[in-house]
Amino acid sequence: MIFKKVKALRGEVTIPGDKSISHRAVMFGSLAKGTTEVTNFLQGADCLSTIDAFRNMGIEIENTPQKILIHGKGLHGLCAPSSVLNMGNSGTTTRLISGILAGQSFESTLTGDASIQKRPMRRIMEPLSLMGADITSVNGNDCAPLHITGRPLHGIHYQSRVASAQVKSAILLAGLYADGMTSVTEPTVSRNHTEIMLRHFGADLHTEERTAAVQPNPRLAGQKIHVPGDISSAAYFIAAGLIVPGSEILIRNVGINPTRDGILRVCQEMGGDISLLNIKNDGEPVADILVKHSSLHGITIAGDIIPTLIDELPIINIMAACAEGTTTIRDAAELKVKESNRIDVMVQYLHAMGCDITGTDDGMIINGGAPLHGTVIDSHLDHRIAMSFAIASLIADGETQIKGSDVVTISYPAFYKDLAGLTC
Repeated sequence: MIFKKVKALRGEVTIPGDKSISHRAVMFGSLAKGTTEVTNFLQGADCLSTIDAFRNMGIEIENTPQKILIHGKGLHGLCAPSSVLNMGNSGTTTRLISGILAGQSFESTLTGDASIQKRPMRRIMEPLSLMGADITSVNGNDCAPLHITGRPLHGIHYQSRVASAQVKSAILLAGLYADGMTSVTEPTVSRNHTEIMLRHFGADLHTEERTAAVQPNPRLAGQKIHVPGDISSAAYFIAAGLIVPGSEILIRNVGINPTRDGILRVCQEMGGDISLLNIKNDGEPVADILVKHSSLHGITIAGDIIPTLIDELPIINIMAACAEGTTTIRDAAELKVKESNRIDVMVQYLHAMGCDITGTDDGMIINGGAPLHGTVIDSHLDHRIAMSFAIASLIADGETQIKGSDVVTISYPAFYKDLAGLTC
């Protein structure tokens, strides 16, 4: 797909449902007794992989344009899948479902696309094994495909080496099937959607500072869930509004959970004109976000804020390229093990567009302010790379070609249509 510079972006956009919350709604609804109704569900490829997986384990799930109806069978209601469970491109599905499958009475095998088969699974295999799980990497490389033989599990306290909601959630979900309390302590608090939603379904789950603890064998009951807009999808429009001259964008119904809202804090620290309107809090806080073009300046992004914006760092790179001065990003080695090595890919193609950027072991150093020019971008089949460079193209001279641009269907199928709708 070819992209060109635009004059300005104006109007409003409603962001599709949060990917992380959509995944969890299907999983927890399947483990609950009764029907769970989900509105504003993200109809992206990753979330559809989660639906397919639970259908394969005997859960009736109705997927309509208006809502998702999940007819849960309770904590012990899953049945052995009739075939290998294909996770597609979804790391969230792969890691969280592993925790659930570890405590079942049947065997299962998980696989996924080429990207999933390269992503590290040792980080969940280790704690689940400590709980008594029988989980092996079929190819012996600590990656998918994974073979899981369900077994009785033991409650543990796990000191996680990484701040990862996927690791934390896998352990807590396995803890539902354990013989005692299971707890996880993280170096820094990661996103807490699992904790919020499990409590909503009826689990006995408590958090204190960096530790989350769950009691086993809860009676989960079906719920009504409205999924807020995904802040990681909103981030592209936030960035576009800030960097494209003459722009003003209103982004509707965005989740602003404090474990996910680091992008907002970074934008404001860089000098961005951002306002939160119509703030509501019904478990997951939401707001409309008004963004206006701003003169940005470089900052340092490191430490505890990183887990709250890890998915948004590629688009933050684009903002940093447009900002005056130097932006330094540290403590973000996790970028290396996403759908692509996002440090290497962002450095390669921002440099090709004329940006002064240097990669480091755990981030990058960006000397912003130089004009960008169009080039050919390989998305590496990474949706966040494709969307980030689509935004960069809006202020770049000439044409920008993005190969594999349709990969955005993983998280935001209507992204290009919504972006075009704002173009003046």
